[in-house]
Amino acid sequence: MTFSIVARDTSGGITRFGVAASSSSPAVAARVAHLRPGIGAAASQNVTDPRLGGRLLDGLAEHGDAERALQAVTSGADNIEYRQLTVLGTTGPGFGYSGARTLGTHGSATADGVVAAGNMLAGDHIPQAIVDAFTEAAGELEQRLVTALRAGLSAGGEEGPVHSAGVVVVSDVDWPITDLRVDWADDPVDRLADLLEVWLPQRDDYVTRGLHPASAPSYGVPGDES
Repeated sequence: MTFSIVARDTSGGITRFGVAASSSSPAVAARVAHLRPGIGAAASQNVTDPRLGGRLLDGLAEHGDAERALQAVTSGADNIEYRQLTVLGTTGPGFGYSGARTLGTHGSATADGVVAAGNMLAGDHIPQAIVDAFTEAAGELEQRLVTALRAGLSAGGEEGPVHSAGVVVVSDVDWPITDLRVDWADDPVDRLADLLEVWLPQRDDYVTRGLHPASAPSYGVPGDES
């Protein structure tokens, strides 16, 4: 009931990680996306166990090997046959796992710095379409992730309509620099793209406000409580 992408971007000398996902279920990004600055990113989906995303990141934090982290989780977690997982570290390709009881048509695709996966898909070509779109896209990491989601939807998406979408990105601070979600709508990916257009021009200013409030844009303006 979900398709997602986990990706890394190293442009500008800063390593950023991002996750974008869409689903027929509500509030997909609240359950699926797991990220840790300087460590990596993961997605836990299908019959979702959000705990597994944190365990994947714990493994990455310990030894930095995405494949090893995935193997450790998939060999030791209860009910792993119901889970679909992806994970990406600071170097190399992403890795994916689909348990034997993953729903419907499902699969994953990987490349250097990116991995996509989905279940209950309209076709098994969709993860590769997502990866290809991300690889070919230009712009900020958030824009490339949303472009990839749109490509997955255009390639057929899920078997039925999607109702939620989200994109989360971490950079070199301790909190997500972007965390945008459409938790229930008839056109969630388009609405997510619209939110991103509003957010991106302001994104870096909100980092400055957190780190250096005295020099932040709009500091002290009446009514500005953000």
